[in-house]
Amino acid sequence: MQQTRIDIVSSVDIDTIKWNSCVESSRNPLIYAYTWYLDYMTDNWSGIVINDYEAVMPVPWRKKFGIIYTYTVPFIQQLGGFTKAEFAQDFFLKALIDNYSYGDYNFHYNHQSLALQPLTNYTLDLSLHYALLKQRYHIDLLQNLNKAAKENIFYVNADYKEAVSMYEKLYGDRMLNVKPRDYQNLLQLCTHLAGANKVMARKVTDSNNETLAIALLLSDGRRLYNLANSVSNAGRKKAANHFLFDALIREFAGTGLILDFEGSDIPGVKHFYKNFGGENQFYYACHFNRLPAPLRWLKP
Repeated sequence: MQQTRIDIVSSVDIDTIKWNSCVESSRNPLIYAYTWYLDYMTDNWSGIVINDYEAVMPVPWRKKFGIIYTYTVPFIQQLGGFTKAEFAQDFFLKALIDNYSYGDYNFHYNHQSLALQPLTNYTLDLSLHYALLKQRYHIDLLQNLNKAAKENIFYVNADYKEAVSMYEKLYGDRMLNVKPRDYQNLLQLCTHLAGANKVMARKVTDSNNETLAIALLLSDGRRLYNLANSVSNAGRKKAANHFLFDALIREFAGTGLILDFEGSDIPGVKHFYKNFGGENQFYYACHFNRLPAPLRWLKP
């Protein structure tokens, strides 16, 4: 029986072709796990590489007080192990904890057997036609769509730069873990993806062309990732965000894509996404601390 080899490889030394091929062919490919996404969005990252890229697991990290610790990265919701081979789900958790002493990490939805904290992420399969998808809408959503229909509002294409800017303007003060450099990283990532038609934005405007709601969306050919969604106070009064996502679902219905709402456990946000009749596809939060006893109080 072949012995399993586990290597911790710096991002600069990773074979990007083999890594990205492993992610692409895995049973649960996610856009966040590709080398180019990680390069743009993380401060630093390394890879846990199994055998000759039979399985891979990205690990974002920082260093403080001489301690390397893992951290959850803004605009990277979930990572974990990526493989088409059979590995016990706790294999990747053990590999993480055996090789790092402290940190936080979010494991993707395919790690459901791990005894970790489940976090909310709603997804909606867009294989069906719009009329069938709409049958799954909750009554609260339908009432808000009736309200929006009485408003003079419009669903249009938007610029990803506007989507990032509005998100930072409206929510930047509330999201203390997201720094100005994270928004700059996101803009650079979007510029990179624009050349491959993997980024788009949609918005709702009023008759004065004022933006009421906007969504930044990334696509990997399998999922549409709702990476940054914003709605103004005026937009809330007109149910513009309900109108936005209903129109988005109408646009992409029948494509076979998965609309990934990207959260959330914030009650109001959770209720909003739940109303579209999707599946709560949990991902799993892990915090670990194996620092020596004298250092455990020194939270990096």
